[in-house]
Amino acid sequence: MKGFLDELRTQRWDDHRFYHHSRINQTLHLLSALSFLCTYVLLFTNPIAAALFGWTFAMIIRQVGHFFFEPLGYDEVNQATHAYKEKVKVGYNLRRKVILLSIWALSPLVLLVQPRLFGIFKAHTDLHSFLENMSRLWIFLGGAGLVFRTVHLFFLRGVKTGLVWFTKILTDPFHDVMIYYKAPYYLLRGQLIDPMSSAEHA
Repeated sequence: MKGFLDELRTQRWDDHRFYHHSRINQTLHLLSALSFLCTYVLLFTNPIAAALFGWTFAMIIRQVGHFFFEPLGYDEVNQATHAYKEKVKVGYNLRRKVILLSIWALSPLVLLVQPRLFGIFKAHTDLHSFLENMSRLWIFLGGAGLVFRTVHLFFLRGVKTGLVWFTKILTDPFHDVMIYYKAPYYLLRGQLIDPMSSAEHA
């Protein structure tokens, strides 16, 4: 158990120091984390709203921070190139995220062409039933993306690493609130990039 928790701390630390230099990205992650916490609650009370809110808001603003605000040049703090960080990333790097988000964006078209999704769903008859089927598809897509990468990591880096990453992803909203709650304050003070002084002395 100690080894599991140690690796969880390592994955969280590497995720922060490599991929969250931008205060805008950190602030968006804070907003996304709070949104995902709401999504977790909605999953048990209103799955349709959970899927729509989770994918169209919580997930999108999370990725906007990475794609548009995170520095992609040489990382002086960690002495690493962007290419190196993309190569060693445990979870979804930018290329994998593009693939996942493309599948998500195209999935409503699949339902329009194949309303019953090859017999899995009851064909939609109005907007509400279409959104209901789409939300089910998006919930499945989120779970499938999580399980796929976890199993992939089993073969690439070992079962423990895969299970640690699975745990990290599910608990990221709680952790992001804990470490990025001050990001909006620093951003309002005009600090666009986290100096990462803790990473320099790690």
